[in-house]
Amino acid sequence: MLNVALLGAGRIGQVHARSITANKDSRLVAVADVVADAAASLAAQYGADARSVDDILADPAIDAVLIATSTDTHSDLIERATAAGKAVLCEKPVDLSLERALACQAKVAGKPVMIGFNRRFDPNFAALKAAFDKGEIGKGELLSITSFDPAPPPVSYIRVSGGLFRDMMIHDFDMACWIMGGPPAKVTAAGSSIVDPAIGAAGDVDTAAVTLTWDDGRIAVIKNSRRAGYGYDQRVELLGSEGLLSAKNVLENTVEKITVDGACSAKPVYFFLERYMRAYEAEWTAFVEALKAESTLPVTLGEGVAALACAEAATRSAQTGESVAITPAMIGR
Repeated sequence: MLNVALLGAGRIGQVHARSITANKDSRLVAVADVVADAAASLAAQYGADARSVDDILADPAIDAVLIATSTDTHSDLIERATAAGKAVLCEKPVDLSLERALACQAKVAGKPVMIGFNRRFDPNFAALKAAFDKGEIGKGELLSITSFDPAPPPVSYIRVSGGLFRDMMIHDFDMACWIMGGPPAKVTAAGSSIVDPAIGAAGDVDTAAVTLTWDDGRIAVIKNSRRAGYGYDQRVELLGSEGLLSAKNVLENTVEKITVDGACSAKPVYFFLERYMRAYEAEWTAFVEALKAESTLPVTLGEGVAALACAEAATRSAQTGESVAITPAMIGR
């Protein structure tokens, strides 16, 4: 049985608490949060103890920690937890700063650290990746990723998020690197603030398109928007030399109505928890099973750094209007 401590009792921490306790091979034993009442409430819900981070890391009976705290704490907590002998699953991104993430990668090299890119574990996207890896459409040539949120977050969140490319599109950067087998050679980005002027005033964009190019000519196009009033729009399409793979939206229901006036179906599910709850559960299961088997964790810290490098390059590209190369130094090689 894996004894687990959860660092962070906010919205995403609550999601992870559910996954930890649902797994037959893991047990939530402690919760920490800067808001003491939040830690106490979540701990009580699952029969765990509310404790400080220091107490948790000093406890040899705790085998692993799941880091779901604010992004600016991630690298420090990864370093402290691995130094204390704990396995780590840390929410994305590794850090807001690529430089800091690279330093963390170097410091904890060889330690069991997994980055929480849950979309890899979505059954639909995982099936697409598996079919591609089996050679069902030949060589991948053109990847398209659409990721639209139903509504923007509060501007107070935008100000501390690190920006759309680091906060939102980083999932799609990881998906592109994962599907295509590694980071691109070049990133070209355009972004604007047309959904909410307050987002632009906070120094961020809410609408963006990015092109990733690999040395062999393969291309990925990523589209993000903070507003899609019809629901949570999440699609992937991969064109190969011998066919096409696509993963479509998850709808509110599977009923389709067809009449003389035309055909219609339900909207995409509205919220990310509805869309990705199974993915979070599968992500945690993969983490636990890898630890049990003493095998490589499914999403490495290096892969988290690579996604952050793409986000850094996209941010620079959107600001300058120039393409930005992904150098070996940017991904710790």
